[in-house]
Amino acid sequence: MKKFILDGAILFFGFSSSLTLGAVGASAQGPAGSGAPAAAQETSHSHNPLDWVKKDSKVSTDALGNRSDIETKLTPILRAHGLLGANTTATDACAPFTMLDGCLATLHASHNLGVDFICLRAAVTGVHTSADVSGCTVADGETPLGLRKAIHQLEPDANAKQAAKDAEQQAEDDLKRIGG
Repeated sequence: MKKFILDGAILFFGFSSSLTLGAVGASAQGPAGSGAPAAAQETSHSHNPLDWVKKDSKVSTDALGNRSDIETKLTPILRAHGLLGANTTATDACAPFTMLDGCLATLHASHNLGVDFICLRAAVTGVHTSADVSGCTVADGETPLGLRKAIHQLEPDANAKQAAKDAEQQAEDDLKRIGG
């Protein structure tokens, strides 16, 4: 008798949970009928965690166009401000960087503090290109540092926090300047 009750309970709960899961599955599929596409757009949810983070309202390189177009627009501006040499392009200088604003901030920090850009770039990106970094006083290894830490390592007497903040603001201003 106990076995019969236990089997009945398992069958009952198994059946009711499958109905519940079926209802959940049906609701997860979205609405059906007229107006379904509009309702589905309202209830859609991205599975990409990067989409869950609210994007900053600052100028985004996504809004300005693709990276090579932006670098082409930036090259004459950076040359005019003395941040790039006559034979250097923003594309060449920023190649090891994943984010263009990081490259621009590093260029500005290098210029503002009189620190060698190649050394600062190597410290910030952790990428040691074919450029000679033997004279740089960065830590060995390929671990990237934040701009503030890299500045402190290369120029210990500088106010690294303020220098990084200023350089990041100048980078943001550069991107705004070409964005219209």
